[in-house]
Amino acid sequence: MVVCGLACWRCRWLLPLLLGLAIIMGIIALAGRGWLESESEPYVQQASLWESCTRGEEDLNWSCESLMDYGWGRAAAATYLVGFVILVICFALAVIAFSIEILRFNFVRGIGGLLFVVAAFQIIGLVIYPVKFTEEIPLMGDNMFSWAYGFGWASTVVVIGCAFFFCCLPNWEDEVLGNIKPTYYYSSPERAPYLN
Repeated sequence: MVVCGLACWRCRWLLPLLLGLAIIMGIIALAGRGWLESESEPYVQQASLWESCTRGEEDLNWSCESLMDYGWGRAAAATYLVGFVILVICFALAVIAFSIEILRFNFVRGIGGLLFVVAAFQIIGLVIYPVKFTEEIPLMGDNMFSWAYGFGWASTVVVIGCAFFFCCLPNWEDEVLGNIKPTYYYSSPERAPYLN
């Protein structure tokens, strides 16, 4: 029977897999038009990280305004995008680190430190956006921060979790590399008469 925990060499690909999942969620957040949407019909407003669109109740065409015309819009997009680029770099470094037979644990801890930087950049972008958007852009009807914005936060939460694991992984170096000898437990015949 094979038991495979997080600190198991056979399961070393779990952390890069989670980083890949964070990248996919980050792509959805960057490309999605659901950062802000109307809460109910008539749907008169929607926004992405890059633009805000509105339309009249009877109109079928969206009228869009770029958020890159605002300083806060550029700041939110830049910080989230910089965090995303560093995340992609961390993913590549993690794949390289876990592909090598002799794992360099200081290298792994450095990836964890970079992931904390990623989380800081993404959190800054995710906080700037709703605060400044509601202050600067006139809202029409009832609105909510929606699915694409949620994917941005989900990506950030996964990154924070991975950062902790990457930083703590060197503490389990012997277990990961299989350098610990197995411990065998046995009992004497007096304690276990049924073994006779």
